[in-house]
Amino acid sequence: MQGRGILIGLVACWLIAGCGSGAKNSSRETPTSGTINISVDESFRPVIDSEIKVFESSFPKVKIIPHYKAEAQCLRDLATDSTRMIIVTRGLTVAEEKFYSDSFHLEPTFLPLAYDAIAVIVNKASKDSIFEIKDLQNMLNGTDVAHVPVLDGVSETSTVRFAIDSILRGQPMGKNVTAAKSSEGVIDYVAANPHAVGFVGVSWIGDLRDTTHTSFLSKVNIASLRCTSCGGETYVKPYQANIALKRYPLVRSLYYILKENYSGVGNNFANFLQYERGQLIFYKAYLYPANMPFEVRDAQISQ
Repeated sequence: MQGRGILIGLVACWLIAGCGSGAKNSSRETPTSGTINISVDESFRPVIDSEIKVFESSFPKVKIIPHYKAEAQCLRDLATDSTRMIIVTRGLTVAEEKFYSDSFHLEPTFLPLAYDAIAVIVNKASKDSIFEIKDLQNMLNGTDVAHVPVLDGVSETSTVRFAIDSILRGQPMGKNVTAAKSSEGVIDYVAANPHAVGFVGVSWIGDLRDTTHTSFLSKVNIASLRCTSCGGETYVKPYQANIALKRYPLVRSLYYILKENYSGVGNNFANFLQYERGQLIFYKAYLYPANMPFEVRDAQISQ
């Protein structure tokens, strides 16, 4: 009976291991056929929807099911067997890599895909559309009571984390901060409230019909921020050139993180995102591609 118990235990362990997110099941999935659930930072929904649409049109037997949620929830999803891939604004820490190595017996891959900017948006009737970083700090910590700062939550989202880490430098947010349910909710709130100042990912406010990549969503105005490398009082908007040259002060990265130790749909989609067609989609969505070379040149216009 004891030997039988050991055998049953080994079979159970083998079955559990076979269901893990990193285990291969070639009879069900190949790089060009199968279904995968991915968790994606909600602030990148417009561009990732576009990426998935083009990818699935190229591979008709593939189905990618995105779950858009706060960044912290995406990272928690990665620790489960049901989620092999997430798209968020940071890579893994050394401690996190060790956790996945110990827990799943594989090393997740993660690389930057593009560079994004947090756009600061104001109501069409607002008289304020030029800000210093200090102005944003005062809004977010509650010192400035004339403006109502609006974010896509008060915790767990990448925009909130960026606001605390990169704008407030670790200070707590003030009680005046208003939490919308999504990036789209931020835009709608700002459009309806003259004193509101919103913070959203740049892909949410780009006009995809504009081939010059210099116009933005018509519902709100885009604020200009002091350039971080220009010197003097130069204020810039989150255009791609300003993101690429780090002239715009609120720039962040977009990463994919994948825990798949075989050639499946996840690896194929990750490759698509890194190469020409995927990178061009990021470019059209106002992000600056991380893996496709674009030159930014100074130009002079003769009269």
